[in-house]
Order: sequence, then C-alpha cells, then structure tokens
Amino acid sequence: MTWDRCSRILSVVAAWFCVGVINTSYAQSDSAGRCQALAQVDFSGVTDAPTQVTSSTYVAGTNGDVASCLVEGYVTPRVGFEVHLPAENWNGKFIKRGCGAYCGTTESFWWDCTNHVNSGYACVVSDMGHRSTLGDAKWAYNNLQLKIDFAYRATHVATVAGKAITEAYYGNAPQRSYYMGCSTGGRQGMVEAQRFPWDFDGIIAGAPVINETGAGMRLVWTTAGNLDENRQQILTADKIPLLYNAAVSKCDAYDGNEDGLIDDPRTCDFDPSELQCGVGKNNNCLTGAQVEVARNIYGGPHTSDGAPLYTGGAMPGSELDWVGNYISTTGEPGRYYFMIGDMFRYMGFLPDPGPSWQPEDFDFDQDYKRLGMMEGLYSGSNPDLRKFRDAGGKLLVYHGWADYSVIPLNTVDYYELATKTMGGAEATQDFFRLFMIPGMSHCSGGAGAYAIDYLSHMEEWVEAGKAPDMMTGHHPDEQTDRFGTDFPLDPDRIEFSRPVYPYSAPVP
Repeated sequence: MTWDRCSRILSVVAAWFCVGVINTSYAQSDSAGRCQALAQVDFSGVTDAPTQVTSSTYVAGTNGDVASCLVEGYVTPRVGFEVHLPAENWNGKFIKRGCGAYCGTTESFWWDCTNHVNSGYACVVSDMGHRSTLGDAKWAYNNLQLKIDFAYRATHVATVAGKAITEAYYGNAPQRSYYMGCSTGGRQGMVEAQRFPWDFDGIIAGAPVINETGAGMRLVWTTAGNLDENRQQILTADKIPLLYNAAVSKCDAYDGNEDGLIDDPRTCDFDPSELQCGVGKNNNCLTGAQVEVARNIYGGPHTSDGAPLYTGGAMPGSELDWVGNYISTTGEPGRYYFMIGDMFRYMGFLPDPGPSWQPEDFDFDQDYKRLGMMEGLYSGSNPDLRKFRDAGGKLLVYHGWADYSVIPLNTVDYYELATKTMGGAEATQDFFRLFMIPGMSHCSGGAGAYAIDYLSHMEEWVEAGKAPDMMTGHHPDEQTDRFGTDFPLDPDRIEFSRPVYPYSAPVP
C-alpha cells in the first residue's frame, strides 16, 4: 500500500499502515488499537471516492456476536457509510448490503451487518447520499447531486471506500466481494452489474426496482385509482380477503398441488367480476365500481385508450398485502399513496413539481412520456451484461410471485430480454439465474417458502463453480424475524419447505 496520505498520519499510525501490510500477529493482539487508529488515516486519495472517516469504535463481542470494529464516515460530498469489520477471524471476504425504499439511513434491520460479521465478513452499508426516513424523498427536491448519488453513485463509492478501509485494517485486500440487497437494494445490485461490473464477484438482487419511475407510476395508478371524487376509498379493506380467497381457491390446484399457494399467477384466470353483486347476491360481493378497481390493480396502468404503460400489475395471491399498502383500514388512502407522492414531487420529473403535486395529478395519457428524463439516472434495465459476465461475475435475482410492492412481471420481462441479449438460456444461466418464489411477499414473508440462504448458494457458485440448480425455501414460524433470518434455521421453527428452481425463459 503506497498512498501519499501516509505522510500525514500520526507517527504510530504511519508505522502500522505505510509499511505495506499490517503484521498479522499484531493484528490479532491489538484489534482495539488498530480500530481506533483508522480514524486518523487519510483516505482522501481513494480514487473516485474521496473518503473521510469520522469515527472508528471497537465493539466488544456480546450475546453471541463477535467483537468488531465499527467505522463511520462519508464519501464526498455526503455519502454516509458504516463499515463493520470482525476484529478476528476475518474470512477474507467483503459484502455490501443494499438499502430499501428511499434509504437515508445506515441503521435498519433490512440491511444489518451483524450476521455477516459473525460469519467473518467485512460488511459495508450506506445511506445512499442523504439522511431521511425510508418513506420520504424531500431530500431530493431540486438537488441533482443527491439524485445521482441515489441513482447509481453512492453504492459504487461506498463500496470503493469500504474496500479501502478493509484493506487498511487487515493489511490485505478482500479476496472475494459480494453484494446483497432487495427492493431499492435489488435495483442497486442491477445497476452495479450494468454500470460497475468489476465491483463484485457475486450479486444477489431481490425484487429489484428495475424501472424506478415506472414502478412509481404503477403505484400511483393503484392507490389514487381507488379514490372517488370525494377522496374516499372505493375498494375497501374488508373486501380484500374475499378477493384473496377466491383467487387462491380457483388457481391453487393449477400446478397439481393444492398447498394454498398459486405457483405461477400468470396462469390464473381469476376475474374479480366473479364476485360482483347481483340478483340474490348482496353479501360477500363487490360492487361494479369495486370490481373495476380490482381489475385495474391486477392489470396495471394504461391510457384512456387502453394502451398498457407498464408490465402489468399486482398478481393474484398478493391481495392480503394490499391492506395497509394500497388500502387503509381508516378510510384514508394506503401508505403507498403518500410515499409515492413524494417520488413525483421531488424525484420523478424534471423539473420537480414540488409539495403541491398530488398523485391524482398524474395524467396517464401524457405524463408517462416525461419519465425518461429522470429514469435515465435511476434505471437498472440494461440487458447487456457482457462486461459483468466477462469479468467473471455471477448474478442471482429472486422475486416473490406475491410481491405487492415491486411487481414480479417486470423482473420476468427483464430476465427474458437479458436471455435474448446474452445469447440464449444456456449462455445466460452460466452467469445469471432468476428464481421466482411462489407465495412470497415483498423481499420476504408471505404464505410461501420464502426463507432461502442465497448467500451460501452464491458463495458456492463463485468459489466452487457450483451453480444453483435448486434452492430450498423454508416457511418459518411466526416468531421468526422474516427480515433478520439467520442461517441455518432452527429445524423446530420451520413449518414447511419446498424446492425452488431457476426460471426458464421461453424459447423464442
């Protein structure tokens, strides 16, 4: 390691870091001292990622968690990060965790590093260039730099900074680097494979928001489209179990296995008009207006002439998660109405319309034409993955068929397009595999076997050349944290398991 910054490090720190590597025996015997010294290291010369460490704290091991070094800092101008380094027994690997929704924090159970550090990984998380709640986008208002950071820059520079700090601490660069994220984190993974294909050996991207503004438009259609002229909900929460039970009852057995799951909802021909009220049917039924709303939620956005604007809508089997997200139990719109409103006030258009814009203002005959201005920043939809493939990268994408938030058809469409672009199914599956999980909700949870040890499969693929031909999904009991699942699972906590196989794109 021959950095010019070493001339400005305190003498004792210079003795540790400027000689090329840190003495291994010293690294084991004084983990706390080495950790604290990182705060004095000048990382401003890190290429493309001028970095400032603001604190480095030794964290003693407790409650079964290993001792670690927590490094906090930022990459200019304001990409905040945390690097978590196991104090001993580093496995030589690095992992970057993605965030969710609008990010804005390094502290969330969605992207916690604890399990990775306990397994010997150096782990980095980022706030994506801004501080916010997960549900607000006000930070982006008329700020192009923050939008660029959120779109693609923050993930890359936090990775570069994290690797530099890892190398400084251990005296050696990581031997293998992995990425893992879902939702917005899934988009981060796709963007990395497409724009920075040399950052990671393996990328795990769950439920990726491949088209940021298109996904937002779909949620505007879904939530604002359920309001009448008095801003009251048309399809109400009490009707949702009726829809769900009818869809599952009709389509569960299509795969030959009656297990309470719709294996592939694309084959389900359920029509909500089957529940419409009529003569002699006034209870447990839907009004005509409610049938129309349900059809629109399943169908996805279209123009007034019926031209589709996106790759479909919510799938049969996802209905129970509509409550709270699309539809509230209080009469107000569901939470996505407010969350997605912030996208188009502050992120989706150029220029930003600002606080006065409401989801009902979206013109489905015109406004979709304006989304390309900002989608050029956010998009993770490039199917040309040759650079990632040629760099030896492996890409594992997973998506739940019952995902209410990021619809699965967009991911299927991307995979099929990538398969054509990359030379067919065999050539594509050599480095890129998609797994569609029946009954799985957004990123985790749901009625299906959603708990899968993706990282172990990715390690086998990258390090041993064993591609995932089958993965085992588990459905844990209700006491298991669906986002913080630690593998291997306690067998006594598993209610059922089932195999999951790679998705096969249709032969053209």
